[in-house]
Amino acid sequence: MANTIRLKKRAASGAAGAPSVLAPSEVAFNENDKKLYYGFGDDGDGTSSSIITIGGSGAFFSKTDAKAANRVLAGPTTGSDADPTFRALVAADIPSIAHTKISDFDAGVRTNRLDQMSSPTGNVDINSNKLTNVSDPTSAQDAATKAYVDAVKTGLDVKDSVKVATTANITLSGTQTIDGVSVSADDRVLVKNQSTASQNGIYDCKSGSWARSSDFDENAEVTSGAFVFVEQGTVGADQGFVLTTDGSITVGSTSLSFTQFSGAGSITAGDGLQKSGSTLSADLKANGGLVIESSELALKLDASSITGTLAVSDGGTGATSASAARTALGLAIGSDVQAYDAQLADVAGLSTTDGGFIVGDGSNFVVESGSTARASLGLTIGTDVQAYDAQLADVAGLSVTDGGFIVGNGSNFVLETGSTARASLGVSIGSQVQAYDADLDNLSGCQSGASAALAALTSTEVQILDGATVSTAELNILDGVTSTASELNILDGVTATTSELNILDGVTSTASELNILDGVTSTTAELNVIDGNTSATSTTLAAADRVVLNDAGTMKQVALSDLVTFLANGTASSFVLDGGTY
Repeated sequence: MANTIRLKKRAASGAAGAPSVLAPSEVAFNENDKKLYYGFGDDGDGTSSSIITIGGSGAFFSKTDAKAANRVLAGPTTGSDADPTFRALVAADIPSIAHTKISDFDAGVRTNRLDQMSSPTGNVDINSNKLTNVSDPTSAQDAATKAYVDAVKTGLDVKDSVKVATTANITLSGTQTIDGVSVSADDRVLVKNQSTASQNGIYDCKSGSWARSSDFDENAEVTSGAFVFVEQGTVGADQGFVLTTDGSITVGSTSLSFTQFSGAGSITAGDGLQKSGSTLSADLKANGGLVIESSELALKLDASSITGTLAVSDGGTGATSASAARTALGLAIGSDVQAYDAQLADVAGLSTTDGGFIVGDGSNFVVESGSTARASLGLTIGTDVQAYDAQLADVAGLSVTDGGFIVGNGSNFVLETGSTARASLGVSIGSQVQAYDADLDNLSGCQSGASAALAALTSTEVQILDGATVSTAELNILDGVTSTASELNILDGVTATTSELNILDGVTSTASELNILDGVTSTTAELNVIDGNTSATSTTLAAADRVVLNDAGTMKQVALSDLVTFLANGTASSFVLDGGTY
């Protein structure tokens, strides 16, 4: 199979215009505007400097498209330069063509009289031939016969030659450069282009103000027909000029006009040019790539005689074959560009069906949609994916309200909140659920009153009360209320005397005093000891042991050693110990 070069493209369904990015020398075709784009230059980061249009409809004209008669491809007929278009031919479009290039030109022209042709707009060169059978002149601008001239004058009023002639208005002062020639003091100059024409004439250059030459400074010397030859100059070299002002002339007042009378030099066609008469034209090689289109030089890229190659750096491929061009461009089929693949070709040929999926059928790629595509994906509505359900659609349409419940109303799902939702749940405040109560709220927070007192109890303190059935009145005993013997008996399991009760309920305890007991797990026997139990147990005391004492109304835990120190101090304790060591 022949090798195939594939270009990057944009499908006809895409947007018109150039790609946003192309790699250097990369080519892309837009099927929308049918233009071929080329990545020109290299930014050095793998992208081209710019993207140019190199072919296609709208970028280049097709030679196969039919055009209306008498139309030419050319720029605008007037005004500024613009892109060429096909338009009607105008006179300015017709180039100067040598008669040898027009078939039967000579025969056709020879049948016409000179008086039937348009008047010339420039000098007429008769190539050293003579005009014969000319009538004598009757007007000032008529051509003169030799007989007439001989009768009137023997020749022109020839003046000495000048070094150079002006081509524009100049300042008549100082040395300067005129028509590319440096003019020094006393050089003769023909001045013929002054804005004030009365200043024209033949001058001698001076370092200061110029002076009219001695042979052209008097009225009698300045006459119609005065002739001067120009020696040097880029434009005027080897040309002769004659004064054409008629009538009486006053130097310095009369406007003077000089006209070219002769030209000793001739033009020779150089390489790539050809000359026919006074016309120069390009000498074009057949099928060499250059053609004349609408009087303008144009490039014909498919010319058969074009030789050589265009380097990659100049926008070409540097090769004359497809394989060599790919090598020069660094494009390897299968590595840099996608090789032909039948399955990719299948995919490229598929229709872009709305909702279609490209699916392999075991031998090819096809486009599937709807149930066919779902079957290929193994998806069954109602089994693999949720089928449409009106009630689910109702739920999906509900607002996501804070505290809202989705509830069925017998025909639909609705959103309910507050009392409406509680009614649907069969819940009534005060019947099925506890209504708000300030005391319960206070107890739940344990922040004040009896609640706070209970909250302050530790697990150790509660264990002291463990086994007793306590009422609210009994708890009040702990809260600063004067207790009865019956109330205390409930707590300590013993029969208390009035004295015992007074010991407990006549003292106002602080938080620090209560904390002395905090953390102790008391038994009934231990409480009886505090409650006045008269039975005694033999105990060996140690220095680290402590006793509980009433310190001026405050219960304190006191080290045994402090008690011994107090007792040993007879002055303080009024005890007299006569020996022994503690």
